[in-house]
Amino acid sequence: MAGTTKLVIGASGFLGSHVTRQLVAAGQDVRVMVRRTSVTKGIDDLLQTRKVERCYGDIFDDAALREAMAGCDVVYYCVVDARMWLRDPTPLFRTNVEGLRHVLDAALDAQLRKFVFTSSTGTLAINDQRPVTEDDPHNWNDGGAYIESRVAGENLVMQYVREKGLPAVAMCISTTYGPGDWAPTPHGSLIARVATGRFPFYLGFSAEVVGIEDAARAMLLAADRAASASATSFPIVT
Repeated sequence: MAGTTKLVIGASGFLGSHVTRQLVAAGQDVRVMVRRTSVTKGIDDLLQTRKVERCYGDIFDDAALREAMAGCDVVYYCVVDARMWLRDPTPLFRTNVEGLRHVLDAALDAQLRKFVFTSSTGTLAINDQRPVTEDDPHNWNDGGAYIESRVAGENLVMQYVREKGLPAVAMCISTTYGPGDWAPTPHGSLIARVATGRFPFYLGFSAEVVGIEDAARAMLLAADRAASASATSFPIVT
């Protein structure tokens, strides 16, 4: 049977670390699943003071996934391979789709109250005539393999909701910014270069953005307030 512990998979990442910190601040019992090779700078203080329980594992390790989910009622899934520059897209689909499938299978057996999946605004439709909603199907094909892998991943989650009854919600997070981007993320690296005068030219495009604390807060709210009777996704932008 599910308990009340909250599990964050991908807690070493930018969003995952903020989700973890907000859960701890809210007084929740928190467990994180990270790889032994993960750089956990964003949550090291929480680990050192034992404010969170750490378990090691990989999203392809079915036994580790089931052990990590034991006694949990909510899983926050914050894993993504965002290396959109790869010439060979195989790793993107391996992590963002096939690895996700392992996690979803484990989640089905865990009797969760909610599975909160980190998706992307790149999965949303484009329409020059009217605002789009989460009900509009993805309709553009020039986002490359990275966007294709994110669309496939979100579709997989929604398939598990419809066909297998997984109580999941997809949060379509836009470009995040804010403190604690230690890695940094690809867009965080770009912002840092611009801020320090190391980016020598202008780019002619715009992007939706959201503060990282707001994105993490939305993830927490989704666990309690988002309906799970049907396949549901929510755009998270400012």
